[in-house]
Amino acid sequence: TVTPLLEAGRVTGVLGIGRDITERKRLEDQFRQSQKMEAIGQLAGGVAHDFNNLLTVIAGNAELLFENPTLDSPHARECLQDIKQAGLKAASLTRQLLAFSRKQVLQPKVLDLNAVVENMESTLRRLIGEDVALRTVLPPALGRVKADPGQLEQVIVNLVVNARDAMPHGGKLTIETSDVELTDGEAQHAGTRPGPTVVLAVTDTGTGMDAATQARIFEPFFTTKEQGKGTGLGLSTVYGIVQQSDGGISVHSAPGAGTTFKIYLPRIEESVEIAPSPEPRQRAGGGTETVLLVEDEDELRAVVLETLQMYGYTVLEAGHGGEAMLIAERYSGPIHLLLTDVVMPTMSGADLARRLAAVRLEMKVLFVSGYTDDAIVHHGVLEPGTAFLEKPFNPEQLVRRVREVLSGRS
Repeated sequence: TVTPLLEAGRVTGVLGIGRDITERKRLEDQFRQSQKMEAIGQLAGGVAHDFNNLLTVIAGNAELLFENPTLDSPHARECLQDIKQAGLKAASLTRQLLAFSRKQVLQPKVLDLNAVVENMESTLRRLIGEDVALRTVLPPALGRVKADPGQLEQVIVNLVVNARDAMPHGGKLTIETSDVELTDGEAQHAGTRPGPTVVLAVTDTGTGMDAATQARIFEPFFTTKEQGKGTGLGLSTVYGIVQQSDGGISVHSAPGAGTTFKIYLPRIEESVEIAPSPEPRQRAGGGTETVLLVEDEDELRAVVLETLQMYGYTVLEAGHGGEAMLIAERYSGPIHLLLTDVVMPTMSGADLARRLAAVRLEMKVLFVSGYTDDAIVHHGVLEPGTAFLEKPFNPEQLVRRVREVLSGRS
């Protein structure tokens, strides 16, 4: 505010009072960006959920045709193979959209971040090529974090690939970890909670980014690469995985001065979980049990029905929970497995499972869904011990999961 000083009716001076609103503006911009990312995430999650149903139908029908012994045309088989490969690529894109929208199914474990980086080092060196020098700085006795190991590896790969692309003529790439105590201000800047934190930093000596680019780098499909060189989903995937892992991310960059991405994950006081050795992978086997299939998407239900019948199962099909209850009431034989979508009109899969459990004591349950949101979590579908299959899936993945649940290996 500016106030004139008057003396005998004349202005003899000016009194000015200023207030620095830089921090307030920064917080307002941060809030608007957060709202924008949330809106984009909701849209991306909804699109990916619906698209996953379509992909399951496409991939399932292609697989069933491919396995048909009467299909003897080499050209037809080649076309089906192309459809299968395109479906796999499309499924990969929807997984990245779900990662950004924070609606994917995670399997978090207590991890040593240093061990994760060390185990990936040879792979990362192949990714970046010989003209980029990789250096790791991994201090001993690093704190533990809890995250999905596969998703965390995807975060590191995406950041490393992004750094490599920013150094087309070579350079230096540094990956380092550290334990820090985040203050309130630092945590606010990183979009996470204050307190004990483990930081993963990926630094390159590449082209860097201006402020306008930094403001949009986590948006899906935004990319500075030339057409055909990227989908623009790498950093948005990183953002979603980190957010869903209860962490935060920050970027420090300037044109010509390289870029540093920092991932902040809460430090926990638990021992590292040792993963069991994987069993040798064998072709999925069938069975003779009875499966009650509940799916409100007609085309998807038809694919699952044909797949299970092809592998020897007896299938009772229903389009919604009420129909499934009626079938279970009238069917005199045992129902060994309830295979149900989670989100359906009038009655959810979880509600249906609870009602049938009271009268079908022998019945096991396998839930399927295109994504997991708060409603699914509240239904208890993701509690430990719950069998779950994420869409999109192909016939072999479906039959393998069904066999695991029926055999008690879930």
